[in-house]
Amino acid sequence: MFLTFFSELRGAGVPVSLKEYLTLIEALKEGLAAYSTEEFYYLSRTALVKDERNLDRFDRVFGSVFKGIANTGDALIAEIPEEWLRKLAEKHLTEEEKKQVQALGGLEKILEELRKRLEEQKGRHQGGSKWVGTAGTSPFGAHGYNPAGVRIGQDKNRNNSALKVWDRRDFKDLDDTVELGTRNIKLALRRLRKFAREGAAEELDLDDTIRSTARQGWLDVKLVPERRNTVKVLIFFDVGGSMDPHIKVCEELFSAARAEFKHMEYFYFHNCIYESVWKNNRRRTAERIDTWKLLHTYPHDYKVIFVGDASMSPFELTATGGSVEHWNEEPGLTWLQRIAATYPKSIWVNPSSEKYWSYSPSIGLVSRTFDGRMFPLTLEGLDRAMRDLTR
Repeated sequence: MFLTFFSELRGAGVPVSLKEYLTLIEALKEGLAAYSTEEFYYLSRTALVKDERNLDRFDRVFGSVFKGIANTGDALIAEIPEEWLRKLAEKHLTEEEKKQVQALGGLEKILEELRKRLEEQKGRHQGGSKWVGTAGTSPFGAHGYNPAGVRIGQDKNRNNSALKVWDRRDFKDLDDTVELGTRNIKLALRRLRKFAREGAAEELDLDDTIRSTARQGWLDVKLVPERRNTVKVLIFFDVGGSMDPHIKVCEELFSAARAEFKHMEYFYFHNCIYESVWKNNRRRTAERIDTWKLLHTYPHDYKVIFVGDASMSPFELTATGGSVEHWNEEPGLTWLQRIAATYPKSIWVNPSSEKYWSYSPSIGLVSRTFDGRMFPLTLEGLDRAMRDLTR
């Protein structure tokens, strides 16, 4: 079964190595998971999953491989430890459920009966009122009915009457395309890193301190500058209009970026970059920053990230005076091309769903301006975007 688990994980795209699998087996031999399914779940997840984005795939494979007796064919496990059986009854029961249990002889009676039937049963059972199986009235099994039973091998609730769900999956999904959060965004942004030691010497250099102390004969403390991420980033956020539904995720991205990048500058624009941008949305009409000045202020080694849905009238990109807010002397695409030429490492991150991009001509125009370097604002999209910026 464990080999099946290993192969199913790899088949689902979870990059599990043989070394990690052997580590799990060694941990099981040492008794780290005992007879608790929950302990085994966390142990195997710790040993086999290296990236949070694979947790959902891991959970699905775990649920498929270890989903209960109903899926083990004819090879039923006859010997179930007392501790494992008692785990089935750890959660509190309602008063009504307690009465139903007592009516059947008590919880101890039900668990004892389950143990006996597992010892006696020789194969899969369909229907009926006694054996562990499906579509029957036995207290043990799936897709049947009993006023107070132990559900084994059923994917969801049907009659709201099971005393305990053997294989209920209570673990939160986390996949490349799920809703983002600041912590998850930080994990994706960390691909864009280049460390160096800069500034005042204030961090202990333990190795050099030991060497110098041994050489001098007295304590000789050595300090080095703190190791920092030296990547420099310019982020331009589209605000207003069609971007309003994306405010929350853009705020999360902004918060994560400020935490990850010590050398970061941000600016706002509406729909497309023109001759000026701003940093304060409330004072955007009074406090503008000249785009030409910006291009001559920040060196070419800055990474540039545009965040916007790129959804607008094509005239805002291609025509003089096409802006919806003012008379622009030059088309928006001209300014985007200048920025892309000035900063070779430039990308566009789009918070709108990728499946709708082809319906908007403006999205295609913007994407082509950045040589196709437009990425969706998902964990998988950010991962690809950061990889592109580090090439």
